[in-house]
Amino acid sequence: MKLLVINPNISDDVTALIESEARRSASPGSELLVRTAGHGVEYIETRFESLIAAGAVAEIIAEHTTGPAAGGDADPIDGVVVAAFGDPGMPALKELADVPVIGITEAALCAAALQGHRFSIIAISDRIRPWYVDCVERFGLGGRLASIRSINETLNAIGSVQQDFKETLLALSQRAVAEDGADVVILAGAPLAGLARELRGQIPVPVVDGISAGIRMAEAVVGLQSGPHRAGAFAPPPVKARKGLSENLDAALTAAQTASNAAAPSPS
Repeated sequence: MKLLVINPNISDDVTALIESEARRSASPGSELLVRTAGHGVEYIETRFESLIAAGAVAEIIAEHTTGPAAGGDADPIDGVVVAAFGDPGMPALKELADVPVIGITEAALCAAALQGHRFSIIAISDRIRPWYVDCVERFGLGGRLASIRSINETLNAIGSVQQDFKETLLALSQRAVAEDGADVVILAGAPLAGLARELRGQIPVPVVDGISAGIRMAEAVVGLQSGPHRAGAFAPPPVKARKGLSENLDAALTAAQTASNAAAPSPS
């Protein structure tokens, strides 16, 4: 199994955290191809920043799901993990690829929902919280959200959040359980990748790491071999005039539309 793991932020140090935890979490035999967004922001906190990141993620998916003639990957991938909490571009990215595209938010929420009734999300900034609320509600789990607690201090560097605020993040997690009634704690965001392993035993409920959940959920969904979207809400976009797209993105759209049209039932 070959998974494309995409950091929608431009931070290489965060990509290193993602890759380290992803490789710890992946099953034996799974191959990981880890990539960083080619444009965007250092770390995503808002809906608009997520919008920018979505385009960068789409470009990487297109690069690795089109043929070599279009500059794509000669070795096909089996699934994609969008490795930023908030899942930039999701669920729209599911319309682009023939393989499962899994966001770490949806994976973490599913993992939390399987382990408890109410969950809390621990985030790296206050500004990020409204967007996270939107994400939870989009998945229909707003009623199970116990709280979102977040760091309310200026970050020194995105790659050192764990080291700089480990005790704060631990305290926020413990308060989410004691004061908010959380049955599960989700440590949100790629900058916190791997911290859940360190804090287990210090938080009295299951602790979910988004990167680990994303890798494991992607492996599971790929293994199900359920088939691609050819109709319904996540069918590829319809054919229409377009311009200004990159060669890879244009080729990926064309391939998705061609496959969808070939699978469409003939009119009786």
